[in-house]
Amino acid sequence: MKKIISFTLCTVLQMGLLLAQQKPSGLKVNDRAPDFTAKDQSGKSIHLKSVLEKKSVVLVFYRGQWCPFCNKELKTLEDSLQQITGKGAIVLAVSPEKPENIAKTIEKTKATYSILYDEGLKIMKSYDVAFAVDSLTITKYKTYGIDFSAANGTANGANLPVPAVYVIDKKGKITYRHFDPDYRKRASVKEIVSHL
Repeated sequence: MKKIISFTLCTVLQMGLLLAQQKPSGLKVNDRAPDFTAKDQSGKSIHLKSVLEKKSVVLVFYRGQWCPFCNKELKTLEDSLQQITGKGAIVLAVSPEKPENIAKTIEKTKATYSILYDEGLKIMKSYDVAFAVDSLTITKYKTYGIDFSAANGTANGANLPVPAVYVIDKKGKITYRHFDPDYRKRASVKEIVSHL
């Protein structure tokens, strides 16, 4: 009996450790920002390294047009864009959603900065913000009419980013991060601007 309990406890602990390892923790301040290339809402190819030759970058990961917290954050960034550009920076937002849903984000937020479709979750994974949505959450959100796989397409499926913000300097170094798994907590513009 002791062996069975010991085995079961060990298995549960290992599963807990495995789950903990699968949760993203995000890149840290002073980490080098991984380079990427992606298309924005206008079909323009955005290459991070090229952008950093001229400006620093405020990189924002958001969940989707269905998320009121994301829409509020993106609208606030748009409303405060002059404060950011006045410090020699630009905003790039990244989403797992398909381009037609990014268009809905722009309708809701009036965003004029580039919003990038992260096909295959390459950017989200390289910044360690991507996670697979658990089945209970998938079912719960479907009752609200939100289907992650439909919103994100088959390439991205039921995966989301932790809503994170990174400020990246011209040398490609992360100088600020806001990373909070609680999607309701977002970085303020004042905080972002103070790190530019």
